[in-house]
Amino acid sequence: MKNEVTIRIGGESGEGTISGGDILALAAARWGYHVHTFRTFPAEILGGPCMFQVRISDQPIQSMGDYADVLICLNKEAFDRNVSDLRHGGVLIYDPSDFTPETGDFITYAIPFNEIARKEVQLFQTKNMVMLGAISGLFGPPLEAITQVVQSKLSKSRKANATLMEKNMLALEIASNYVLEKSPKQDPYVLGPVTKADRVVLNGNQAVVAGALAAQCSFFAGYPITPASDIMEALAKELPNVGGTFMQAEDEMAALAAVLGASFGGKRAMTATSGPGFSLMTELIGLSSMAELPAVIIDAQRAGPSTGMPTKMEQSDLSFALHAGHGDTPRMVVAPANVADCFELIQLAFNMAERYQMPVLFLTDQSLTARVESVDRHIFKQGEIVERLPLKQEDSLGSSEDKVAVASGMTHSYSRYAYTASGISPMTAPGPGAKPYVATGLEHDEYGHPDYEPEDHVAMMEKRFRKLYTAAEELPQPVRYGDAEAAIGVIGWGSTEGAIQEAVDRGREKGLKVASLHLKILSPLPDHTIQAFLNSVEKVIVPECNYSGQLANLLGAKYGLQAIRVNKFGGIPFTAGEILRAIEEVG
Repeated sequence: MKNEVTIRIGGESGEGTISGGDILALAAARWGYHVHTFRTFPAEILGGPCMFQVRISDQPIQSMGDYADVLICLNKEAFDRNVSDLRHGGVLIYDPSDFTPETGDFITYAIPFNEIARKEVQLFQTKNMVMLGAISGLFGPPLEAITQVVQSKLSKSRKANATLMEKNMLALEIASNYVLEKSPKQDPYVLGPVTKADRVVLNGNQAVVAGALAAQCSFFAGYPITPASDIMEALAKELPNVGGTFMQAEDEMAALAAVLGASFGGKRAMTATSGPGFSLMTELIGLSSMAELPAVIIDAQRAGPSTGMPTKMEQSDLSFALHAGHGDTPRMVVAPANVADCFELIQLAFNMAERYQMPVLFLTDQSLTARVESVDRHIFKQGEIVERLPLKQEDSLGSSEDKVAVASGMTHSYSRYAYTASGISPMTAPGPGAKPYVATGLEHDEYGHPDYEPEDHVAMMEKRFRKLYTAAEELPQPVRYGDAEAAIGVIGWGSTEGAIQEAVDRGREKGLKVASLHLKILSPLPDHTIQAFLNSVEKVIVPECNYSGQLANLLGAKYGLQAIRVNKFGGIPFTAGEILRAIEEVG
């Protein structure tokens, strides 16, 4: 019996497919298993087909799995859409009142979900509870684990009552007993006993919110957009509890403008959007860069262009994040790889924005925003809080021009944009006794006064970009994964890390010499580490969830790399098996 199983649930929006999957994942994690989920759902309010997949194991999990071990079809369409992803010899569970599958290379269990819900429980809305009871009876986790989660969720629901709670508990029990009595075990998948661990179960957006609060974010402005809206909704609830401010703006431009205003006022400020909203923010990203105002901007990428596929994932905003804006506009780009990264790296993003005084773009994607993982609780701690470079007394009266102005009673700004070796200048916020300055989108001199002289523009442009060179030496470097001496290298970014590392592990088990390097900071790039990795391997594969190979293009332009491109852009993440096949072809 295997103490690991990947379960996919297919159904229609409104059948409880997604909520049932969430309950299953949470129950398994609370019982002590590692979990990793993936889901798809329709973008339209009228509904449509949806799917939830959860991989459950007593060992750490890096990806969603190559195939489903168990496919649960709540209707015939779910079977037609998902049976191709059921592994050979896997398990198919279906309702015989809806359809009967043709003979195939799978084990079948016919379970009357509809009949049990309508006739025995007498509440059709418990169909997903019937499904969960059947899952528990056949594979685990224990029914007690699922019951605890359902009770917890219902107790927090305004619509729940004693009758609804009773019906849900009844549905779980009847379905569990049904499969134990009428569906003799034919498959090898059982989630056996496991040691409980101190883990937290959450998705990427929830981890971003927790990390932003740990980073002492005190201002958020945003406009609703899938798949970033959960961040806005959560911070609308949480920020007032910690003395922060939430603002729902009329559009994305107003949201980033408000963030920059709060930043000028000395607040650690953030917004969150997706591709279409990010496009609208372009001019204000330039203002943040020119005025050297810290800002954290989350782009939860989705499949584009235009409105595209709002509920599907892509990694197709990288080039835009790196280059969007007129003129040369320094900015920083961070891309978390997993749920734990969403918590830890958003704190780093705030520190980067504050120290280097520029916009920091934080690229998640639809799969990571909704992906549920079980994460060891010890990572959820507040990191170092990096403050802005303060103004010292000698800085505020450092020039003869300043001293003359002060002596004559004139109001004069300090050298806010002073030329420094690092490119980082002292910064104040308005308030009693504070030294004022002007933050402008015009080119300016050290004091913020408009200045259009060519030599001054050159000097100020070099100063702004010098901050990126400083950051490249100070920021964490990516760590090589796999063989110290490898013929094949894999370079990735963002949410592909788990699938890449699992593929590397499986390739090494087959005797291939392979290693990977995963980039989580894409501006500034860690040149020395990347160059050393490229020099150490013979061939490099770059897997990306976009059509054009945007990271491969960047590496080719900067390092002359002729990468082997592996592109997937159907809105679904890579599996480890897909990347392994690319490694094997090269090897």
